[in-house]
This record gives sequence, C-alpha cells and structure tokens, in this order.
Amino acid sequence: MWRRLLLVRHAKSAWDDPSLGDHDRPLAPRGVNALPRLRDHLVTSGHRPNVVLCSSARRTVDTLSGIRAALADGALVEVDEEWYLADAPTVLARLRAIDREVGCVLVVGHNPTIQDLALALGGAGDESTRGQLALKLPTGAAVTLSFDGEWGDLGSGVATVDDLFMPRRPRP
Repeated sequence: MWRRLLLVRHAKSAWDDPSLGDHDRPLAPRGVNALPRLRDHLVTSGHRPNVVLCSSARRTVDTLSGIRAALADGALVEVDEEWYLADAPTVLARLRAIDREVGCVLVVGHNPTIQDLALALGGAGDESTRGQLALKLPTGAAVTLSFDGEWGDLGSGVATVDDLFMPRRPRP
C-alpha cells in the first residue's frame, strides 16, 4: 500500500520579544502571510493527512492552525512537547508505530529535524528537488514523500521525494 508522509517546517517565527522563550515564539507577519500558500498547496496536492504529529511550540501550533483545512475530516492530531526537541530518529520511531490503516501522515516541526528526516528517508525522486532539499529547507516549506509498504518499514532511503514546496523562491 502506498503511503504519504508530509513534512512541514513551521512558518517564519518572530524574534522581536526577548522576554519570550524559544518555545513560546509566535509567527512573524511573514509567516502568517505564507500560511495561505502552504495550505492551498497541501489542499491542491490531494493528500489528506489522517494523523498529525505536531510540536507543542507556539509557532508550530500556529502553523498547524493555518493549514488545518488540508487535513482529513476527523484527523487524529497529536500535539506533544516531545516533538519540540525531537531528533529525526525519534520522529522516525513514532512514524514506524503508526497504525497500518493510516495512509497519510503530517509532521509539523522544526529544523534540523524535518530536513534531516526528509533527507534520510528520500532515496529517490527528482535530482534537482533532492538537491534543493539538501541545500536548505526554509521556514514554511513542505516535503511530500511516498513509499510502498507499512509504516513499520519506513527507513533510510525507502521513500521518494515527490514534491518540495517553498513559500518563496530561494535566494541565490
């Protein structure tokens, strides 16, 4: 069975309030303005996540709120502090435990975890897309990966990088 994994790096966050800890930083106006483009991209893709794993940081929760229309009806949303500082192997271990009936999962998190996970899993796909992914995964970006098998089979190089969405073109 073909599975889809959508990896989203939170939208651009604000740094203008030094009294806030990293976990509590909100989205910057640029991040808020990018959310409709990200949401529309996810909706247009037709991949409707049944399960969402989201960091508890304010900027990731706000990003998820802005793209909620892209989720399947009744999607299971798991917002957990564990995902705030989780590394790629930790997220992969959780993905491997996803129920076999689930066809599409969305992870909303932070770098370097999101980029590291995409690079580790994506063993195939368009070379230029994979090259861009290796260079930089900007805030508000989404990586779509697919693989044939069970979630428990997910591992290094088994997925195809199908798409890389960036809210604006990368700077040269």
